[in-house]
Parts: sequence; C-alpha cells; structure tokens
Amino acid sequence: MARKGNKVKAVAYTRTSSAANVGSDKDSEKRQRDAIERFAKRSGFVIVDWFYDPAVKGADAIETRPGFAALLDRIEGNGVRVVLVEDASRFARDLVAQELGILALIKRDVRVLTADGTDMTDTSDPSRIMMRQIAGSFAQYEKARLVGKLRAARERKKAETGKCGGRQSYAESRPELVALAKQLRSQRLSYRKISAELARRGHLTANGRPFVASAIQAMLEQ
Repeated sequence: MARKGNKVKAVAYTRTSSAANVGSDKDSEKRQRDAIERFAKRSGFVIVDWFYDPAVKGADAIETRPGFAALLDRIEGNGVRVVLVEDASRFARDLVAQELGILALIKRDVRVLTADGTDMTDTSDPSRIMMRQIAGSFAQYEKARLVGKLRAARERKKAETGKCGGRQSYAESRPELVALAKQLRSQRLSYRKISAELARRGHLTANGRPFVASAIQAMLEQ
C-alpha cells in the first residue's frame, strides 16, 4: 500500500460484460468505481485516469479489449505503476485471459490491486506462478500455431501461383500495359521504341519516367 501522507498515482480499470449494463442509469460501472475509489482513498492512492471496457465479456481475450489497450498505452507513457480494479472477475473471468493480462502488466513492472487489497500481481504465490506459466505457454503455443498456419498458407499460394508476397508483377498490377507492350513487340519494335511508344500513350513508371529496357523485357516475359 501507499505510505501514509504520500499519495501514489494509480489508474483504474472497469468492465461490464453486457450491453444491457452499459449507461449512466446502470449500476455495474458505478458500483465498480465506488468500490475502487473507497479503496484508493483509504490506501493512499490518487486515481489519475480511468479505463473502461463496456460490453466486453470476462472471457474475451485481453488483446481484443480497446479499454485495456488504452490502459497499457497510458502506463507506458506516464510511468504509473499501479492498476486498481474492483475484483479479479472484473479484470477477467476466464483464468487464462486473466493471467495473460496480469503477465502483460508484470512485464511492465505494474501492480494490480483489487478493492479488497488483494495483489493480483503477487509473485510469491506458487499456484499463481504456475498458472502464469501455463497461460504464457498457451499464448506461445497459439502464436506458434498462427505463424505455422500463415506459413502453410504462403506455401500453398506459392505452389499455386509460383509466388507469394512481395511486389506485384506488371501482369498483376497493370495487365493492360503488358498487353500493349506485347502488341508493340509483335511489330518487331526494340525495347527502346516500345518504351517510347508506351510513354507517348501515357504509360510511365510510378516516378513519371519512361520504362527502362529491363522493365520492358520483364513485361514481355510475363
């Protein structure tokens, strides 16, 4: 807790899980704010900012929450190292989502305190340490799985089209240009004359210049 007479800056996070609970006439957010403010007052914290995720379910992934993302941005920008929440369920009901969010804050040297004084970032609890390791391993697995899926998709595309990613060919980006270049080549024109004729008809590079011979050759080979 903060030392007596020495206010410590904190930010607060609230969440409502249903759109039906969102609004000035609803109790959920107000109840959370009241509980957090009472705890902050008796514990010597001054709340410098509030972050709210309305209609976000407790099982929703932390990285999909705009309010939590804004909270991270604020923490990284102003040096506040304490986050206050009403209770663990308001942070996240799903245990994996909860621990992944806690991990994100621990990595930023941030403490997460509930309105009853529980330190959710406590690193001395063996069961919490185990859950964070499981959550971190799960997140790493999901990341590796996504990378693998993207790699497989790129390889399939390459097998089907002969290329994947990178700059589009002229045949892909400007098919009419390639068709005209081939038509001019059929008239036995040199690369230089083809370039000049393309320029005369308004076909230039992105920099507004005539195509060089190697570019004309590339078009003709597509």
